Amino acid sequence: MANLDSAHWRDIIQYLQHRHAPICRHWFEDLSPADIDAGLLRIRVPNQLHCDYLQQRCRRQFVEAAQSVTGALISVQFVYENGSSPTTHETITSRLKPPAKTDNTIRLRNHTRQIHKPSYTDQVVLSPDYSFENFVTGPGNNLAHAAAVAVGNQPGMAYNPLFIHGGVGLGKTHLLQAICQAVFQTSPDCNICYLSCDAFVNQFLDSVQRGEMADFRHRYRDADLLLLDDIHFLTNRERTQEEFFHTFNALFQSKRQIVLSSDSAPSEIPQLEERLVSRFQSGMVAAISKPSYETRVAIVRTKAALRPMNLPEDVACYIATKIDSNARELEGAINTVQGCAVLQNVPITLTLAREALGDSGFGSRHSQVTLHNITDAVTAFYNVKLSDLQSKRRQKSIAAPRQLSMYLARHHTSFSLEEIGGHFGGRDHTTVMHAIRVVKGRIDQDTAYALHVNQLTDHLHQGDEPT
Repeated sequence: MANLDSAHWRDIIQYLQHRHAPICRHWFEDLSPADIDAGLLRIRVPNQLHCDYLQQRCRRQFVEAAQSVTGALISVQFVYENGSSPTTHETITSRLKPPAKTDNTIRLRNHTRQIHKPSYTDQVVLSPDYSFENFVTGPGNNLAHAAAVAVGNQPGMAYNPLFIHGGVGLGKTHLLQAICQAVFQTSPDCNICYLSCDAFVNQFLDSVQRGEMADFRHRYRDADLLLLDDIHFLTNRERTQEEFFHTFNALFQSKRQIVLSSDSAPSEIPQLEERLVSRFQSGMVAAISKPSYETRVAIVRTKAALRPMNLPEDVACYIATKIDSNARELEGAINTVQGCAVLQNVPITLTLAREALGDSGFGSRHSQVTLHNITDAVTAFYNVKLSDLQSKRRQKSIAAPRQLSMYLARHHTSFSLEEIGGHFGGRDHTTVMHAIRVVKGRIDQDTAYALHVNQLTDHLHQGDEPT
């Protein structure tokens, strides 16, 4: 067992900053090499949350950096100050009882006061960036933030259930993860289940097929805090809605906290049972809207401060002016500017930012077109209702404009296939892919239709009404 040379460690950090700038954070300065033995470099991390995050999200980049700097075949492991370390397959619960099946659920459970550590799977992990301290408040999210803080301070006592809704990239996941972190810091023995609705659906179907519903119900109905992201994916899932209805009741009646997020308000989620809508609306329903200019500037400053980068004020204002959609695209712009500065080995300036974002058209199209713009244009042209596009109806008069809407959403917004399908009636990504293929094929074969699509696209970017 030996120690890593300090010069090598310095070179590893510099390698990461040059080759993998988006993952670097200011708290990397708190990392230090513990020892190196038999080709294993152990890196000491003072915070358990950071340790789990690094092990699951950044290990590959650290291995690459260590091997490049030392020229040796080295692996990397992150350890706490006390010498313990998490692994992809080891969890708190696995030490105390037979391990649960791997899934993409965060389960923070602790049965002893000697082990204060959340257990994660290798697919979902809490991000240190997503804390209340790093959440920028503004007119569009004040209520949601205040409600989330109250839940984090007193789960089960304030605003139960808490339902947060808003567009993509506006901070819903940030608030859910911030609640997890706040509750764990004050109540490390709390049993927290945090997962996506899609994961809940898949686990339910898998449990039904395996005949293991008792385990499934025990897993979620015994939670002290249940957080489900993207609850709108319950659309058209009648059996899953039935199961979640009973899970909701079990938790609510025992005064345990439920937090849900969605891209729509409860009453606007298509094909959702009325009894679920009623229960979702029984607590606090908080909307998050697009950030104002001042809020966007603050978001850019905050995200830049998390990284080892010097972002001038005029650049922050330029990014906030150019990207007016959501925090996720703002972060993408920061990544682009930082990457260009690192590759060119020059400081970040307004000229560099304009070159990085302006010439490529970054954000100039995606940030101006929303799903709302698309559905407004398509429904006006085809004389159909939004509820028809989000319904189960398959008549050609409805299916054709729905497919065109999906095609336009995929090509002119930053939404994923799953998010687009969820907006149009909870359809899966394969349906969206099929719609895109159908529209593309028709564009290739039908000149008049291609001209119509081009005109509709121009209207979207010009902000005009289609004719």
